[in-house]
Amino acid sequence: MITIDIETKSDKDISKCGVYAYTDTPYFDILLFAYSIDGQSVQVVDTANGEEIPENVLAVLADENMIKRAFNCNFERVCLSKYLRENYPQYFQSYSIDVDTVSDFLNPKGWHCSMIHARTLGLPSSLAEVGKVLGIEQQKMAEGKALIKFFCVPYDTIGGVPQFHNPKDYPDKWEIFKAYNKRDVEAELEIDRKLSRFPVPDFIWREFYLDQEINDRGILVDMQLADKAICLDAEAKEELTAEMKRLTGVENPNSVYQLLDWLETQGYKSDSLGKAQVQELIKTAKEPVKSVLQMRLQLSKSSVKKYTAMKNTACSDNRARGMFSFYGASRTGRFCIAESTMVLIKDVNQNVYEKPIQDVLLTDLVFDGEDWVKHEGVVFSGEKEVIEWDEIIATPEHQVFIDEYTKIPLIEAKEMKIPLWKGKNI
Repeated sequence: MITIDIETKSDKDISKCGVYAYTDTPYFDILLFAYSIDGQSVQVVDTANGEEIPENVLAVLADENMIKRAFNCNFERVCLSKYLRENYPQYFQSYSIDVDTVSDFLNPKGWHCSMIHARTLGLPSSLAEVGKVLGIEQQKMAEGKALIKFFCVPYDTIGGVPQFHNPKDYPDKWEIFKAYNKRDVEAELEIDRKLSRFPVPDFIWREFYLDQEINDRGILVDMQLADKAICLDAEAKEELTAEMKRLTGVENPNSVYQLLDWLETQGYKSDSLGKAQVQELIKTAKEPVKSVLQMRLQLSKSSVKKYTAMKNTACSDNRARGMFSFYGASRTGRFCIAESTMVLIKDVNQNVYEKPIQDVLLTDLVFDGEDWVKHEGVVFSGEKEVIEWDEIIATPEHQVFIDEYTKIPLIEAKEMKIPLWKGKNI
């Protein structure tokens, strides 16, 4: 068995695009490769400075019958797939996803994930947090986060080419980074030793391999549609903003405070421009206030952000991969939205943007398809039966629209045979 941890660089932000798109760029590379064979002392291969991974290790990576362990091994497997294809093609072994498709990735069979092992026992999903819970001696080095930003993320772009710090120019920092890489494997080994008393059943690993095949296959994205949707949204927002400027005389009609001040001058005082408040104002507003508020609602629509997320995640073959996180739903074993999936939020300062799902705060509002709503963080409510009605599968009490403004439980819509609202025709 071999335990692995790698450090990599790329011009893409992995928190926005996921590991598959992160590696799908000519600027991706593996900088350090740390490993331990059968729990022996950890070795670090400085690939950034020309060192090569030993042939016996390469042979293990290519052999699906040999166990490879890593914490969140999907990252190591996908990164090493790209690295072996380009640098050691004789050791890269693809596998068939289905009859007509051969994967561009190493076969997931033979890979064991320490993160999944931890999740099956109700432990956290990060190496550092698992280490704290288990009280291991070899804790993750705190300096690592800053060094990853220093060596793995471009500090500038010149002529369209991302610029990375060269390890040879910063030998002291680089030695610390190598120690950080080594420490991660040491931490993983200690975690694995503690968890070995509670082995993962074979059927869980078989389900995990299926999960990896699904993620490797990915989902085809209609990039032309995404591009046109983003373009149309930009054009519509430009036209609406120009018209709001004309009607209000406000320099920036997208500014909540400027628009609230203008409304007050028109005799419509409000302390918020939330959807509910705006809809209430529209009921009694006269022109031009009514038109301005209606345009405000149009500008606040955020569904186009999903198209931007699709484009960020899609690889060069237009397939979005890594959409599912195995055993990630409150340790129940269910599939769930993957860690680092971008979620649209509104923060306490009323700024609207996307952030990775694991970074969403309790103070953030999330968009539920209708409005910005509060949430309770990660909540487990147990398993529930679902029903199906009018192409929707959900729990019986799940709220659904039956017209533009009315929501009722799905079970009521089904029992009364009320068709669900599909949205306005465009």
